[in-house]
Order: sequence, then C-alpha cells, then structure tokens
Amino acid sequence: MTTATHDVRRSLKAGDLPGAVRALRPHAETASPADLAKATRVLADAAGFTDLALAAKAAAKKPRDPQVLYDFGYACVERGVSFLAVAPLRHALAIRPDSRKLLAELVAALEDGHRHVEAAALLAARGERLPAWPETYLLVHNTLCAGDFDGARAAAIRLPAPEDATWLGAHGRQRRMLGRAELARAAGPLDARDLRGWHFALTGALLGTLSPYGYGAGMTGRYAFLGDSHALVRRGLDRLALALGAAGQHPSTVSLLPGRADRILGLAAAGVLGLPVVPYDPARPDTVVVSYDLRASDPELVRTLRTRTTGQVLHEHLTCWTDPPPVSADSSALLCQYAVAPWAAHGDRPADERPEEDVARDVVDADPAPDEGDGQTPADPDEALRTYVAAVAPGWLGGARDHARSPGPVPGSRFR
Repeated sequence: MTTATHDVRRSLKAGDLPGAVRALRPHAETASPADLAKATRVLADAAGFTDLALAAKAAAKKPRDPQVLYDFGYACVERGVSFLAVAPLRHALAIRPDSRKLLAELVAALEDGHRHVEAAALLAARGERLPAWPETYLLVHNTLCAGDFDGARAAAIRLPAPEDATWLGAHGRQRRMLGRAELARAAGPLDARDLRGWHFALTGALLGTLSPYGYGAGMTGRYAFLGDSHALVRRGLDRLALALGAAGQHPSTVSLLPGRADRILGLAAAGVLGLPVVPYDPARPDTVVVSYDLRASDPELVRTLRTRTTGQVLHEHLTCWTDPPPVSADSSALLCQYAVAPWAAHGDRPADERPEEDVARDVVDADPAPDEGDGQTPADPDEALRTYVAAVAPGWLGGARDHARSPGPVPGSRFR
C-alpha cells in the first residue's frame, strides 16, 4: 500500500471523508500517476463517485495512456477535486504536447484551484501557436485573475471576436472585466493589496468595507470567520447609501426578497435610505434589491437577478469569497468565508425570533462607527470611498451579473 493510499484509508477508517480529501493534497503532485490513481479510487469508492472510481482504476492500470489520464483528470474536475487532476493531466500533456483537449482541461483544473499564474504561464508558453478561441481567451482571463492587467490587456488586443456564437457571452464578460480593471487602476493602485479594486474588476461589485482584523496576517481586508453584528450591518448599509449618492443613483424603492434574513436587511435598508418597501419583482426598475447572503436564497429566484433592469441595484451584505454566489451583487458590504448573522442562534445565544420589523429597527438604531480592529488595516474613510465610487461609476451597473469564480490576486487566508 502506498503512502497516499494509507493516509486516505486512515482518515476513512475514522469516518472523516473530508479529512481523506485533505490527506491527498500533499501527494497530489508528488505521487506517481498510478499511486495517485489508486488512492483516489479508494476515496471515490467511499464517496460513492462511481465515475471517478472507474476512471481512477483505469489510470492505475494504464498510467502512460494519455486518453486514460485525461478521463481521470476530467472526472476529478467534475467531482470537485481538481487538485488531483493537475499531475495526471500534466503527464498526459507531456506525452501529447499538441493536444488542445488536454491543455484546456489542465487549464480548467488550475483555474479551479485559483492557480492563475500557472495557467497563464502554461498558455503563454505556446507563443504564436496559441489559437484564439478559447485558448487566447483563457490566457487573457488567467492573466487578469493573476493580477497582471497590462499583460491581460496586451493579450486581449490579439484576441478577435469569436466566430462561434457560443463564445459571444464570454467575450462580452471579459471585455467588461478589462474595462472595469482599467477604471479601478485609474482610481487606485490595483496591486496585490487592492481588494476593493480587484473585487470591482472581476465581479462588478463595489466593496463597502474592509475587515479591520488580520490585514497584514493574510486576510488583506477579508473576513474568515465573522460573528456579525447589528452595527456592522448598519455600517454596510451606510456605505451602500454613500455609494449610491457618489454614483448618481437615485432608487425609489427597496425590494424585499422573501427570506427572513433578506427581509430584515431590506427593512433596515429602507429605514437607512428613507425609501418605501415593495415586494421583489424582477422587472421593477429603479429599486434596491437587498440580500443578506445570496447563497441562502432560492436558486430559481437568484437566477432572475442575473439580468438587471434599469436602475436596479443588488446589494448583498456578506459575499462569500471562497464559495461565491451564482450571481455577483452590485454592492457587497463585506467579504467573508463563514458568518453567523446577528439574529441567528450561536452557541448559548438563542435565535432572535422577534418580528422582522423589530430586528430591522435594531439595525437602524445601531452605531455605524467603524470597528477599530487591530490597528493594522489601512484607513478607509467615507470621503475616500466616495471619490473611488465616483471614479469607477462609468463601469458600474453594466451588463449581466455574472458568476465570479475567482477571488482574484489579493491573498486571503481560509478559515478551514
């Protein structure tokens, strides 16, 4: 039994399937393809992933067959363990270096792991031999997500419009991202610490606040675990009001989504913005749609938010940067990995089951002064945000609200 297989079996014996996945990470690119496939098969059998188990079994028997390695890598990507796909696909590509299929799947695996620097380097190494669609498109995307705006713009100049209509949406999305990145660089540094700038460039959302904790310890303005508070929710709404004014947006209503957390936040937003509330209607113009966490909303309802109506602004209080929602909000109060709402049960604290209006009133009445934190986060005064929003406003609220898979080049430490 190989070390990789032994580590997986040990975790599975303890009933820890997520631990078995983690146990394979140190071996993912050091074990031989055959040994990695054997260990992955054990994991896949335990998870009930028959397709991955069969692909891993074949790869263990034929670790030099490019098609078999491709099938194994493809199954890993499809089952959400893309880190296991990288080594087999690299081996296959070394055997068949001109295979566009293998190259595309390896790039997909690297993208899933947010390894954009490696993906961009892999594509750029093809030089003039790199086809336009989708390879050069992928080069532009990964170069931008890696934080190299100049390189992405230079590659984009060489990218013609797609002849295949399948790629038209992706082309439009990429052009919007590049346009937003250009605005963000004019408004700020757009460097490896410019969380607001890169969040805007990649998602189209204005980031209202930065976490005042752990900035220099790897979080760079993001939260990992957050015990949310009425005051922080109120501050997020104040920043939303500031952004609307700076961008020249004048909504006439606040639209309430049906979830309890969303309704509490919507009622609080109405109080802060001084607007009446109305039920959510996808066709309603000039309104602020408010969500506490879009991932908790009904998926069918969220899909209706992808296409915006005139003057519609989607505000999300907390946006998960490790597992982003299926549509990107126009405004995010903060970025976190895991949070507990101020009215939710937590530890010995019971859930606040009072009427939504009462909880919302607590938010409106909360002190919106910023948390002093640990003193390491750069100052982020209202006037600086107002100036920033005014500068990037021409690129805000344009196009569809696309799903943004990458957290971008600004580092952030994960909670677990």
